[in-house]
Amino acid sequence: MDHSHMDHSGMDMSAHRCNMNMLFTWNTQDLCIVFRWWHVSGTLSLIISLLAVVALGAAYEALRSASRRYETFVDKRQEELPNGPVTETTPFLWSGRNQVEVSKRAHVLKAVLYAVQSFYAFMLMLLFMTYNGWVMIAVTVGAFVGYLVFGNSTSATKDGACH
Repeated sequence: MDHSHMDHSGMDMSAHRCNMNMLFTWNTQDLCIVFRWWHVSGTLSLIISLLAVVALGAAYEALRSASRRYETFVDKRQEELPNGPVTETTPFLWSGRNQVEVSKRAHVLKAVLYAVQSFYAFMLMLLFMTYNGWVMIAVTVGAFVGYLVFGNSTSATKDGACH
C-alpha cells in the first residue's frame, strides 16, 4: 500500500517517545521517569533527573523522621495531660481536654502521615521499577543520604518491603 501521497505535515515527527523496559538496562535514550513529561533527552537532563530522584529518596526519610518525632511529641504530651475529669486543681490550659481527646486527634493525624508515607513509598517503588540502572542507583543513594541525615534515631532494619 503506497502512502507517499498522504500529507503528514500536521504530525510532529520530532516528538519524544517513552521507552518502557521490562528488563534491566543502562540505556537512557527515550527514558521517561514515571510520567511522560519527565523525559530524559540528554546528559544534562539525566543528571538533573538523577539528582531529583536522590532528593526524593532523601525526602522520604525526612518524612519518616518527622512522623517519628510527631509520635514522640504526642506520647509526651499525653503523659502530661490529666487522665481523669477536669477539676478545680486541673491547670487552666488543660481544661476541657483529656488524654482520650488528644489521642483521637493525634491518631487521625498519624493515619494521614501513614497514608502519605505509603503513597510516597509506592512512588519510589515506581521509580525503581523503571528497571534503569541509573535510576535504581539514584533511589538507593537517596535512601542512603536520607538515612544518614535523618535516621540517627532509627534502626537500620526495615519492617516493610516497600515502606
